[in-house]
Amino acid sequence: MRARVIVLAGPSGSGKSRLAERTGLPVLRLDDFYKSAGDPTLPLITEGANAGIVDWDVPESWLLDDAMAALEELCRSGRAEVPIYEIAQNGRCGQRTLDLGDHHLFIAEGIFAQEVAARCDDAGLLAAAYCVRQHPMVTFWRRLTRDLREHRKPPLVLVRRGLALMRDQRRVVSHAVERGCTPVTPDEAYAAIGLMAKRDVSP
Repeated sequence: MRARVIVLAGPSGSGKSRLAERTGLPVLRLDDFYKSAGDPTLPLITEGANAGIVDWDVPESWLLDDAMAALEELCRSGRAEVPIYEIAQNGRCGQRTLDLGDHHLFIAEGIFAQEVAARCDDAGLLAAAYCVRQHPMVTFWRRLTRDLREHRKPPLVLVRRGLALMRDQRRVVSHAVERGCTPVTPDEAYAAIGLMAKRDVSP
């Protein structure tokens, strides 16, 4: 293998993207593998105030096989064509080439990152897998301010979604741990990744 992947899972708004940027390593944005609006396989919320709209917070709204194909290609060749997804438009708006350059490690981060951790480990692609976590109120506020700033969805939808995700955060973290991720704060993950990056030895 040309490279190995560090998986960053965790609740939406927990700081995964910011942490990935801080490391200075190439980043594969797993959220770019969402299905596009109109896909007949998209799951719907069946209860509560948001009943009838797409449930973007479950793995069924996401293309696991496509994400794994990109991960495998990056680990094998150091280069892959990956989609660009626009959340505000609920669809892909292009693609880009992700090139690892001289790096032998890269980050894969997203709210469904835990779903690739075990498969990467089985395939010999995994360097480490972390679940980034913070206090639920911190996560709620960061997620809400980010989503409002980026106009991801109507404000009322964002508030309702944020409250639901805050209540569900403990389960999300537990699920990631069950999938092989180590629970850490952003600073703990940054320190651990820094040590791996300093070695930066080809696997």
